[in-house]
Amino acid sequence: MNPLESILFAMIQGVSELFPVSSLGHGILIPDWFGWALNRTSESFLPFMVMLHLGTAAALLLYFRADWLSLLRGLIQAGGKPANPEARLMWLLMVGTIPAGLLGLLLEKHLRVLFANPTAVLAFLAINGLLLLWGDKLSKKAAHKTLDELSFAGAFKIGAGQALALLPGISRSGVTLISGLAHGLDYASSARLSFLLATPIITAAGILEVPKLAHTHAPTPWGLMLACGVVAGVCAYASTWFLMRYFKKTEIESLKPFGYYCLALGFGGLLFKTI
Repeated sequence: MNPLESILFAMIQGVSELFPVSSLGHGILIPDWFGWALNRTSESFLPFMVMLHLGTAAALLLYFRADWLSLLRGLIQAGGKPANPEARLMWLLMVGTIPAGLLGLLLEKHLRVLFANPTAVLAFLAINGLLLLWGDKLSKKAAHKTLDELSFAGAFKIGAGQALALLPGISRSGVTLISGLAHGLDYASSARLSFLLATPIITAAGILEVPKLAHTHAPTPWGLMLACGVVAGVCAYASTWFLMRYFKKTEIESLKPFGYYCLALGFGGLLFKTI
């Protein structure tokens, strides 16, 4: 990709990583539709994506810095036991992160064949839209619990559900939001849990790839990749800021706009391919 396409890709990644519309799906479709010279097997693609993930992770850590400091302080004060609300939430996040991380490591290679298939992406985007609309129906039956009332079994199930996001077109944040609503959480609590769970997953995804960079001779200038990481981070921070306020103020039918968007993009794209 040229510098302009790289910056645009970073913006798309930063926004769609947190919005429930699948960053992986958009990262496949948009370059394909606009004819960008994106080679996912080139030496420059790995460090480029690492920079984008690290930028997004930095944005989440910055936005939720007070939360993470409070959680860590509570865990230390409780002696590592879930003896106070902060320590308990920290344990919930650890329980939710473990299955998502393990399933990601086990399944990613098997699902990677779908990553280059735009038709599969469109189908999964349409499914993602249906899931989001279903999530809105769940919210009307939800008990409107807070995170203090979420069980450890519930956190485990929500974390395991994130593995669906390995399918290009299925949104990680969307799956977590819907799973939270299915367990009776209100929108604001589901959104907070979604972003807190995303932080260690996205951070780990970036950090685990960093050692590989030492053996990579990327033709893309490092300055450009760093700039793209910053752009992705800024967009991710703005997206988080917007969504946290959106889900607090819009308790009714919050997921419908995203659901209709995914349905239109998925079914519209499939229809266009058949014409």
